[in-house]
Amino acid sequence: MIEVPKRFHDEMIAHALEDDSIECCGVLAGTNGELHKLFRMTNVDNSPYRFSWDSKELIKVWNEMEDNGWEHRVVYHSHTHSQAYPSATDIRLAAWPEAYYMIVSLMDREQPVVRAFRIQDGAVSEEEIRTV
Repeated sequence: MIEVPKRFHDEMIAHALEDDSIECCGVLAGTNGELHKLFRMTNVDNSPYRFSWDSKELIKVWNEMEDNGWEHRVVYHSHTHSQAYPSATDIRLAAWPEAYYMIVSLMDREQPVVRAFRIQDGAVSEEEIRTV
């Protein structure tokens, strides 16, 4: 289970809605099971089907996390027209087995769905999200 502050849960949904027609992406960083900051990232693929980080943004985010002793706890992105479940591409590109992968589905823009997963060695397991 992962505990997510409501403000970050709402911010992921807002990011997905604002970037809709393409997938949004970002990172939630923290330590000891607590999330401290949400970093919105630029999807340089500019695609509704996949995302890639802007490498310069990722370096800045990584440096801020290191400066604060934070870990990348969550990688998040949106699915513009499909369910909140990792696609084959998401699974293939999941490079951080220790991170949670959260997906915001905009299939129903009035009621977006957020789900969390672990992706390790190609295996997907869903994790409970507790909004606090």
